[in-house]
Amino acid sequence: MNSSEYDPPEGINPPQKQDKQPGVEAEMHPLPQYIDPTYRGSGKLAGKVAVITGGDSGIGRAIAIHFAVEGANVVINFLSDDELEDADKTIALIQSQGVNGIAIQGDVSDESFCLDLVDKTIKHYGKIDIIVNNAAVQFPHESIEDIDQLQLEKTFKVNVFSMFYLVKAALRYLKAGCRIINTTSITAYKGNSSLLDYSSTKGAIVSFTRSLAEQLAERKINVNAVAPGPIWTPLIPASFSEEKVAKFGKDVLLKRPGQPSEVAPAFVFLASNDSSYITGQVIHPNGGTVVNG
Repeated sequence: MNSSEYDPPEGINPPQKQDKQPGVEAEMHPLPQYIDPTYRGSGKLAGKVAVITGGDSGIGRAIAIHFAVEGANVVINFLSDDELEDADKTIALIQSQGVNGIAIQGDVSDESFCLDLVDKTIKHYGKIDIIVNNAAVQFPHESIEDIDQLQLEKTFKVNVFSMFYLVKAALRYLKAGCRIINTTSITAYKGNSSLLDYSSTKGAIVSFTRSLAEQLAERKINVNAVAPGPIWTPLIPASFSEEKVAKFGKDVLLKRPGQPSEVAPAFVFLASNDSSYITGQVIHPNGGTVVNG
């Protein structure tokens, strides 16, 4: 796997801004690194089928490609035509690993679409082994007074309701040994004054993960989460001002934003048998920020 197109100065983000969420990876500069060129798969996920929401770009793309390198067939979900170029590239990268990949467009905040996503996956592959709930939106505001009802509902529908919908739709197909992995955030633990509703959803995801792990333990389905810190993804220039983008990630111990390639191996670990004795837990790839819980 070659990601030589990624070559940014370490810790430097040129000022930039995108107008729509969740953002377009192809328009970012520098491009995020989706996999380290030295990464070598070892068949940890050979023959598995994974469904990844928000899988066209950013952390979702990195997860999809790492899963493919490890031998999994992958279904990625993306939202709109704006992300079609990113989705097509991700599928090409998946298929370059000699596995199968399909992209399914739709809004995971709609329960009927989540049912459709599962049905199409089952028709194509006949099973689901891994679910990665990764889709998310964020809309910065400096005051709670600026968060209107529509924004609040959208943030919770995309970030939290979608996880309920997809797991409910897929559960009848999940067997012992299957894995559910949810993307939460460092904001669930340390907060973020300009991302009040987003941070609240990420806290809800931690509780969802722990509670669902308790529900599904008897069925031998492990449920865990990953809480990234500041990661260089399309959501960043699509969310923040050019000034904030230029400073993004400088406040962690490593003094730089992380790359999707530095997060995705945590998902491989949680999706594989290496994590067979781990459930209800959260992994924190965050550049050195100490969190509690």
